[in-house]
Amino acid sequence: MAELTDARRVALLAYCRIDAPLDDGEKAMVDGFYFSAMSYMEQAGVSEPEAGTNRRAQYDLCVNYLVLDSYQRRDVSINGAVVENTAFRRLLNQLKLTEPVPDLGTGTGTEVV
Repeated sequence: MAELTDARRVALLAYCRIDAPLDDGEKAMVDGFYFSAMSYMEQAGVSEPEAGTNRRAQYDLCVNYLVLDSYQRRDVSINGAVVENTAFRRLLNQLKLTEPVPDLGTGTGTEVV
């Protein structure tokens, strides 16, 4: 799992519209949300794509959404209706369906009789 670089944190905070400087506790909380989101993606069957690819842009959007959701729902209770973000679900499904197949050494090109 990749570390949370300063550049990635800046982009994440911009997505979450967090403009105020974070104290150490808030920074640790956002970092925890980020690593939790990365773990969620891995457990959902989506590996971290190579940087600079279109899949990575989709992956980062999903991680951003999960972090924002965790940040906004820190309270013990939620007032009002909770609506699932269908754009997030579509992105996650697309990433799952296009996950590269691992090379397990089974494609040798020779036929076993």
